[in-house]
Amino acid sequence: MHVTAIVSTKGGVGKTTTAANLGGLAADAGLRVLLLDLDVQPTLSSYYTLPHRAPAGCYELLAYNESSRSQLICRTAIRGLDLVVSNDAQGQLNTLVLHAPDGRLRLRNLLPLFRPHYDLLLIDTQGARSVLLETAILASDLLLSPVTPEILAARELRRGTLQLLRDLAPYRHLGIEPPPMRLLINRVHPVSSNARAVQVALREVLAVEPGVSVLDTCVPAIEAYPRAATAGLPVHRLEYRRPSGRQALAALDTMRALACELYPQWRDHFARVHGRLVDAAC
Repeated sequence: MHVTAIVSTKGGVGKTTTAANLGGLAADAGLRVLLLDLDVQPTLSSYYTLPHRAPAGCYELLAYNESSRSQLICRTAIRGLDLVVSNDAQGQLNTLVLHAPDGRLRLRNLLPLFRPHYDLLLIDTQGARSVLLETAILASDLLLSPVTPEILAARELRRGTLQLLRDLAPYRHLGIEPPPMRLLINRVHPVSSNARAVQVALREVLAVEPGVSVLDTCVPAIEAYPRAATAGLPVHRLEYRRPSGRQALAALDTMRALACELYPQWRDHFARVHGRLVDAAC
């Protein structure tokens, strides 16, 4: 099971939308996908319709080491896509995890519960520095960090998210290497050249940052993404062809490119999503 955390110490950059749409594409590609909502604001937990809702969620998982999948796993309306909901309405988990004997390693230690049953685990996190964010990072194989195409956002990335990674470096003494980070430039205006300038600036800033790189894929600021969220659908199902006269790629092409860049080992699976959707539409 590959574990990816979608992280940023800055809110409003599109973490939840990225997690929901990446998970939906991977599930349609035939992968077994689990979404884990660690954001105290449970937006991901309400993105998809849940035909089966489990009685417990992340609170029971992390506070009580709940090990029964029947208590934790919600089934979404997307075949192959499951969810553990955020149900920490009082925001107590940060304090509980901070004082737990296994502390920031608790989620990492609980992952064997899910490994035999899923190919991909996507963790959505809070847009602020927290113990839960650190817990998610230390449990992950890869970090995906959306960045809006603004120079100030790039500077905030260095001050916030990258500093957090540096602060977790002492875990190397326990044999835990900080996972590599991929930066996704998100909400790019289709006719703006600012994204390219931000890409260049980010690559310059990150030249001395080991394990951090900027993805070639950029996500355009198009109406399809909020429409998909309103409909409770992965965006690639809503827009599988580029509208005439628009420069930005179809949402399907963008999400498939992103998935292939992040998980080249499943490239053939992602290619089949294109074939199924186009055949169904014709």
